[in-house]
Amino acid sequence: MTTRFGIFVPQGWKMDLAQIADPVEQWEAMTAVAKRADDQSWDSIWLFDHFHTVPEPSDNTTFECWSATAALARDTQRVNIGQMVGCNGYRNPALYAKIASTVDVASHGRLYAGIGAGWYEHEWKAYGYDWTEVKPRMAAFREATEIIVKMWTEDKPVYNGKYYSIDKPINEPKGVRKPHPSFWIGGGGPQVTLKLVAQYADAANIGGGNPEVIKEKCAILRGHCEKVGRDYDEIIKSTNFNIFPIDKGDDPQRATEKALGPMNREKFDKDNFVATEDEIANKVEAALEAGADYVNFYVPGVAYDLDLVDRAEQVAKRFA
Repeated sequence: MTTRFGIFVPQGWKMDLAQIADPVEQWEAMTAVAKRADDQSWDSIWLFDHFHTVPEPSDNTTFECWSATAALARDTQRVNIGQMVGCNGYRNPALYAKIASTVDVASHGRLYAGIGAGWYEHEWKAYGYDWTEVKPRMAAFREATEIIVKMWTEDKPVYNGKYYSIDKPINEPKGVRKPHPSFWIGGGGPQVTLKLVAQYADAANIGGGNPEVIKEKCAILRGHCEKVGRDYDEIIKSTNFNIFPIDKGDDPQRATEKALGPMNREKFDKDNFVATEDEIANKVEAALEAGADYVNFYVPGVAYDLDLVDRAEQVAKRFA
């Protein structure tokens, strides 16, 4: 499977719009990155499904994921648009399926519909969602995944579960892409998440760029595929890198400060790879050798410097 690349747009969740005061200008900065990616060789652009900033909740802007997805679908012409990943707890799964079907049509079939079980406890409670322990949260996620696929593939489906039920809902149109919108499941849980990938998903997102984790999770996914009779090779295995390209001889500390801006360095340094294009390419190569075949870049600072999109693309082009 040919390696493809995606890039995150600046949405505010990682404090990546905080240096722009006007919310309209913030939105246009996000859109500018999407349009630059659309003009280049990127396969996809991505958004996070969160309401509050990280590493700590703040009063800074975080644009809502699905509203932004729909808008960017109309602001672009070619690039696929996805969520990394949608939080199951924030939308009833039948509603999620309806929204995704609508956006798939609006994008002319360019939607990568992402979903996961969710994890940001503070955010759930602040917005009035019922926060549960891992076991019931994952059980609800399993039911939601089944309902979403039914909504996309069946006429007037029926489902009676412990957490969700549907009674012959009409979901028309179901989308453009066949047999349904491209379905991306995020997370590496071996007993629930990766099993759901094998059963229902077009793609998985795993590993956070760590080759050892990628190799382990891919092996587990392969095992689940064998059990359910699924072709492992037809599933996209994606992973994410937080990168900031610098030139050889640049001061990494100063580059990090520029990249992160108002982000909390103590909590974010470990997750960001400030390095030359050669060094970033070596990291990507290791992830591909471990089993990944799709790579997404988050690049701090793209809201303020579109040239960073170009530099990240140069890394991606090495694997074309």
